[in-house]
Amino acid sequence: MIDKSLIDYRVYLVLDPDLCADFGMVETAVAAAQAGAGLVQLRAPGWKKKAMYECALALKEKLAALNVPLIIDDHVDVAMAVQADGIHVGQKDLPVDVVRKLVGPDMIVGLSINSLDELKQMDPDRVDYIGVGPVFRTSTKKDAASPIGLKGLEAIVRASQVPAVGIGGIKACHMGEVAATGAKGAAVVSAICGTRDPALATEALLSAWQAR
Repeated sequence: MIDKSLIDYRVYLVLDPDLCADFGMVETAVAAAQAGAGLVQLRAPGWKKKAMYECALALKEKLAALNVPLIIDDHVDVAMAVQADGIHVGQKDLPVDVVRKLVGPDMIVGLSINSLDELKQMDPDRVDYIGVGPVFRTSTKKDAASPIGLKGLEAIVRASQVPAVGIGGIKACHMGEVAATGAKGAAVVSAICGTRDPALATEALLSAWQAR
């Protein structure tokens, strides 16, 4: 069981099947985790359940050895089936109170937040962290809302009772600005996925965060 108080949110990798096609989903995750990524999320909205399940199993085995939590996007059943460390849901997915009842108190539960109104409607006792954004424009999520910018991120971070990570278009050059908002980390996709060297990309993100 993961100690939630020790979660390292600084570099939170969100896997993308298209961007990872050449290097591999599991290979990208392992390289990033070995280089310092503190969380890995499996997000593959176009996949069938079996593909999600099989990839999640492989990821769970590799990441558990590195003590890096595996988060499953959206699919609570897959998260439970592979005994993942956590589940992340959006505003249009199952309500977090239902999710918490299904997964129990120990699993990490994350929620996407785009506005202060959404944050106010959230029960912080049901959620372990929030993913706030998109901060900048992003091409990796087709149904993403309008960017909230760094000021929007900071406003939500300050109002949140749970750890918050920024997400959406964040690159190494943005890490210092994201850290300055008070966020605990940044969830990234293309900043790692699809790069020639995922480990080197992860190290660059961490260095930029620490150099703020």
